[in-house]
Amino acid sequence: MNAMANTSRASVDTSSSDTARRARRVVVVAAIIVVLALVSAFGWPGWAVRSAPEPAPISTAIASAKPTIEATALPEGATALLQAMPDHVGSYVRVSADTTDVWSASKPLEEYALAYSTGDDATKVSVTVAQWSATEDADEEYLDLAKALKGKQLAAGNVKVAGEKTGSYVVVQDEDDENAASALWRNDTVCILMTGPVATVETLVRTFPL
Repeated sequence: MNAMANTSRASVDTSSSDTARRARRVVVVAAIIVVLALVSAFGWPGWAVRSAPEPAPISTAIASAKPTIEATALPEGATALLQAMPDHVGSYVRVSADTTDVWSASKPLEEYALAYSTGDDATKVSVTVAQWSATEDADEEYLDLAKALKGKQLAAGNVKVAGEKTGSYVVVQDEDDENAASALWRNDTVCILMTGPVATVETLVRTFPL
């Protein structure tokens, strides 16, 4: 019986050693995989997720300023979309509002070109707005327009209404003019493109009520 017991113990000890060795091999292999994944993430383009830069703080001077000029009246028979465009945002006042066809290839229901200014042409901001019949069509146009913006990305994120995502936005500094920027955003079936001075665009895109 002692011989059988010794044989049994030897067998158990051998089995335990084999199991331990296999466990160690699994741990080593897993560690290698993790290291390779980390190297890949930061060494290969497209692997690592890079968050967009934080938007600059809102300029209190711009956001709370009062207009010093009168807003240009909207054309007679203005649609609900055009009427939704504000008379002013801070000291920036609507100085023009006309129809346009710059995005006509994507067949929007309506589209307009507007301008906002403090009265000084150097501060003028151009705004293009259009509406489509379906969210998918507006999103497709947004993605195409976003790809066309060339330069340093200053901010990007989601547009939310009552806590629900209704679209996306991106702010890009012009690659040919560091003092200029474009802000593009989609809110459901509406797309808006704003261009102008960097600081002004960064502020107005977050205070514009549409």
